[in-house]
Amino acid sequence: MDKRKLILLVGALFIAAIAAFMARSLFMGSAAPETQAAAQPTGPKVLVATRGLPVGTIITADSLRYQPWPAEMVTDAYFIEGAEGAVDITKLQGTVVRHAITAGEPLTHGALVSPGDRGFLAAALGPGMRAVTVPVSGLTGVAGFVFPGDRVDLVLTQNVDGVAVENSTNKPLKVSETIIRNLRVLATDQRTEPQVDESGKTVATGYQLVTLEATPRIAEKITVAQTIGTISLSLRSLADSSADLEEAIASGAIKVPATSDPEEEERVLRSLAQRPIDGKSSYSTGGDVSRFQRRSIPPQTAPEKKAIEEKAEEEAKGPVVNVARGNNSTTVTFDRR
Repeated sequence: MDKRKLILLVGALFIAAIAAFMARSLFMGSAAPETQAAAQPTGPKVLVATRGLPVGTIITADSLRYQPWPAEMVTDAYFIEGAEGAVDITKLQGTVVRHAITAGEPLTHGALVSPGDRGFLAAALGPGMRAVTVPVSGLTGVAGFVFPGDRVDLVLTQNVDGVAVENSTNKPLKVSETIIRNLRVLATDQRTEPQVDESGKTVATGYQLVTLEATPRIAEKITVAQTIGTISLSLRSLADSSADLEEAIASGAIKVPATSDPEEEERVLRSLAQRPIDGKSSYSTGGDVSRFQRRSIPPQTAPEKKAIEEKAEEEAKGPVVNVARGNNSTTVTFDRR
């Protein structure tokens, strides 16, 4: 064999051996280095928000938690676990967020307003919202099972009278109408949080007044409704707000914001779901309940009254008989009345 070819063959075998060794090291080498977890802060635990808390949010048990925080970043304004005068989280339930707090942000002593403090109810209101109070009873107030933070619909019950019609009882129209939906309850009487017994269970108590959160326009409607008839509360399910929002989006009544940020989109949709609704009204009349009640509005004007009287007169007429006596003819009408 040519010496030159032999050298080339040996060199090729050597290169192949090195490649095989490198491949073996690649597949059978040591395991990948373990990823080291990020170092957790070792400072004192401070109270932080578990989720974004907009202005007016009522604090609940799952709104806050204690979390370690870097010692060099802790200030006296924070709620510090174990510190002198530390506050139990349960004592903060029912307080209201004074300014917006992002998820994971530490709470300061000035961020919350407690019931009874000056400006508490104003802090509980969302931007652009108003507080309006309606009188209720055990019958119209769901027997005391409506609590602050719940959402209700308003039902207006009234009698619609008409002008007097001769030879007719002219019964008024009895009607109940859902005029406003998805209103947030701010307070019952002067209580802004549910009452609890010694075991911590919520207790249903009677009250005469309920304060609701509404837009200025809806507040005007509620005030007028109180002069028209009787207002009753209808307690809403927790799932109804999202269902109404989906229906409004599907119908085009609400436009979903064009944003690529899912958190921003969720925040906007949550805000829209919490807005009261006054454009979707439903009603039931006495005729829907009993066949002996009317379904339509009674006559409201003189022309309507005249038309009804003429119709009643026509319906009261009985058979007509022509009596002929020689060249004379007489028409006799028998009245059914």
